[in-house]
Amino acid sequence: MTYTLGVDIGTFESKGVLVDGAGAIVAQATAPHEMIVPRPGWAEHRADEDWWGDFVSITRELLAGSGIDPSDIACVATSAIGPCMLPVDEEGRPLMNGVLYGVDTRASAEIEDLTDSIGARVILDRCGNALTSQSVGPKILWLARNRPEIFAKTAKVLNSTSYLNFRLTGDYTIDHYTAANFSPLYDVTRCDWTDALADFLPLDRLPRLLWSTEIAGHVTEAAAAETGLAPGTPVTAGTIDAAAEAVSVGVRAPGDMMMMYGSTVFIIEVTADRVTDPRLWYAPWLYPGSHASMAGLATSGTLTHWFRDRFARELPRSEAFPALAAEAAESPPGANGLLMLPYFSGERTPIHDPQAKGAFFGLNLTHSRGDMYRALIEGIAHGTAHVFDTYREAGAAPSRVLAVGGGVKNATWLQATSDIGGVPQVVCDKTVGASYGDAFLAACAVGRAEPDDIDRWNPVARDIAPETHDIYARHHPLFLRLYEQTKDIASELGE
Repeated sequence: MTYTLGVDIGTFESKGVLVDGAGAIVAQATAPHEMIVPRPGWAEHRADEDWWGDFVSITRELLAGSGIDPSDIACVATSAIGPCMLPVDEEGRPLMNGVLYGVDTRASAEIEDLTDSIGARVILDRCGNALTSQSVGPKILWLARNRPEIFAKTAKVLNSTSYLNFRLTGDYTIDHYTAANFSPLYDVTRCDWTDALADFLPLDRLPRLLWSTEIAGHVTEAAAAETGLAPGTPVTAGTIDAAAEAVSVGVRAPGDMMMMYGSTVFIIEVTADRVTDPRLWYAPWLYPGSHASMAGLATSGTLTHWFRDRFARELPRSEAFPALAAEAAESPPGANGLLMLPYFSGERTPIHDPQAKGAFFGLNLTHSRGDMYRALIEGIAHGTAHVFDTYREAGAAPSRVLAVGGGVKNATWLQATSDIGGVPQVVCDKTVGASYGDAFLAACAVGRAEPDDIDRWNPVARDIAPETHDIYARHHPLFLRLYEQTKDIASELGE
């Protein structure tokens, strides 16, 4: 029997699994870490401690707990939060904390400047995406402008997964799906880096491009000594965590959509053709000739953590979320007349507004903590429904929505998403997440599985049908109006 190892680095927690050839999980491990917020609008991780440190501790725990001989691991695959920006020196040493994905909005001025200088239409046509806080290119320009001493020492600009693979193999690689988020430095028409649109970074400072199931390299002696893995073990190119999570529940055919309930809501739909809409993101999917259309909220599960830490301090952490969920379930749909805008870190799709602000609207002296928590959950669901509306308008309505992530344990959140968005969802048997998708991609990379085998590895377990509530039909347009009618105030507050 041989095994594959998958490790995923998330926003607040990393997870790893060892999986056998039939898809059974033989060992799991987790490691928590924090998201660093040095100032409003910034979000960071420490590359060595949070990314590589978690990988090492998880891998050692999996090997020790399972008793599996490291030489029986056929392949390793990693995923991590992304797209991120990490400058490293000639030796591959991080020069600063990793700047995180779209929740980090520090490069707003650079987004505007690049869009003005290159042209919004040119960027959309060549890169498949409008420049937003999700784009790595503007963050690299921010680095050049604001930290010139670091930029001068930068030999490579990596993503989180790229850094893990460098530590494992000694090679600088990145998968195409992740690279597409480096706009305007990646040309989706050629699936290659480009300096035709911007000249602020020499292309030799970017990693080598691969598809996700290509082998990026092999575990070095130094990495083996740290992790306990066998030297020479193949390592795939990997991908962003959301893509691996989509793989884990069977997203592979056009019309399949993943709804990831995590620290952010992230959505991936595989499409037959390229979807070009400035409100959504585009990337080549994990295999040559395939396409993906993406969307994501800026704060989702992060908001539940925020609410717990501020309004449920009297409860033990292990009991807080179940207690809050029970209180929210006691509040009726519509949260007794409360609306909540979930824009606590600005917003990504579809409004792409880094100045958007969070708000509870409609509060009165009768409202309870349960009402507020339900309004928070429904606010995230309204934001998600806004994304579903956008897919429909772009001609890419999904044919199947597969739910995954820690939030699927929250029945109120799951049901509200179906009810407000008007979409049925399915939940698969295993909701382990991206690390399970990594293990499956590793098996595919070495010929021990085919893409269609995921249905056997992780079959559908249950369905969530949308229920009709008149209050949601009335509240959703009000949610959209509340943002439109307050965005000028929010922008001025941010000045």
